[in-house]
Amino acid sequence: MGLPKKQLSRDEVVVRHMRTHVKVLLWRILGEILLLVVGVVASVMLPASWAPWGHVAIWTVVLVASIPLFFVAWLQWMATTYTVTTKRVITRAGVLNRTGHDLPLTRISDVQQDRGLTDRIFGCGTLILQTSSDDPLLLVDVPQVMMVQLEIANLLFDDVQGAIDADPNS
Repeated sequence: MGLPKKQLSRDEVVVRHMRTHVKVLLWRILGEILLLVVGVVASVMLPASWAPWGHVAIWTVVLVASIPLFFVAWLQWMATTYTVTTKRVITRAGVLNRTGHDLPLTRISDVQQDRGLTDRIFGCGTLILQTSSDDPLLLVDVPQVMMVQLEIANLLFDDVQGAIDADPNS
């Protein structure tokens, strides 16, 4: 979807708009698959005398269990975005209660990345944007974190075109 144009200043350009890495949903996806397998096994093993209401009950339980297991987590993932523009870093999160943070690039004094083993496997990581007030902004599960760090570093050194051209895939 992206950031609406009305939220950008006249000469501000979006360098990168992204969601958190899809790995945050991995365990939820595996849990949902397991829940569906349990539903299929329960339907197959259901005595014939319980049909059709037994099947309705089983799949109602599966559907109700899927809502907090997967759909709520998916909505949270869809609603969490990070945007890097030529002037600021913008975070937005939340489904019903939206929160956001706008950090002007001029306040960033250091850009760090933290990548654990699973982060390196999935190609993501945590980006730590240190401000002059020692109040860091943590961007967790940033996809292509090394490329995003390079883009922000280019913007900090007033190399806007270098930041825009840093990732040939975007």
